[in-house]
Amino acid sequence: MADLPIHTIVFEILTRLPAKDVGRSKSVCKQWYALLSTQDFVRIHCSRSLVSSNQRVLLIDDLTCSVRPIISKSNDYGPSSIVTFPIHHQNNDVSILSHLNGLLCVCLNHTYELLLWNPTTTAFKRLSTPDSHGFYINNLDAVGLYVDADDDYKVLHIKRRSGVLGVYVYSREVDSWRNIPFITRQEYLSPHFNWSAGTFCGGTLYFTVCECWLGGTKKVICFDVNSEQFKEISFPPVHSIGWFKVF
Repeated sequence: MADLPIHTIVFEILTRLPAKDVGRSKSVCKQWYALLSTQDFVRIHCSRSLVSSNQRVLLIDDLTCSVRPIISKSNDYGPSSIVTFPIHHQNNDVSILSHLNGLLCVCLNHTYELLLWNPTTTAFKRLSTPDSHGFYINNLDAVGLYVDADDDYKVLHIKRRSGVLGVYVYSREVDSWRNIPFITRQEYLSPHFNWSAGTFCGGTLYFTVCECWLGGTKKVICFDVNSEQFKEISFPPVHSIGWFKVF
């Protein structure tokens, strides 16, 4: 091992280890800690974790959090391992809103606070501030977790309140919230529309937006994470055959 270049050890060997073992490896020395904390390492490790044999599911049941491996051949779960939630919470109090590369954006339902949480390392960050940023209300708000071109992990929070409609971005690097303009139809921010959680793909966050009543408007709102511009695209046509709808 001593004869191997440090780059080979870190990027060819350690990127193939489970996340918990990577966390333990950070304590070997300062050089390993620095290399294992880089975005290049995180990116490679996440890409290698996508293989089916490495897939895990996080289950939250009352006061218990557990991680279980997914057995793809039998469509079943393997033995569970308990995950300790880092702060006190009540029964059914934690809602997972968005996830990316092992990082979760969750809400504490009894306080409405948003948190970023890494279940593997148990590290967390409260996103709430004294000026009322970082508080989430179910059925009114929408959240999406993403990473921009500078490898900064961010949270897009669409807030809908009585008389206050706005869109805010939290930056993990800067550790602050800021307001951004919502350049699309303002009616989508009204409570008459239901927003899905954001899905991040290819530099864009996608939200489905549907009116609350049957036959209402259905759109997909796209947020370019680098230009921070919104646009909307239409749902594909839905054809009805008797009582059934064919997509």
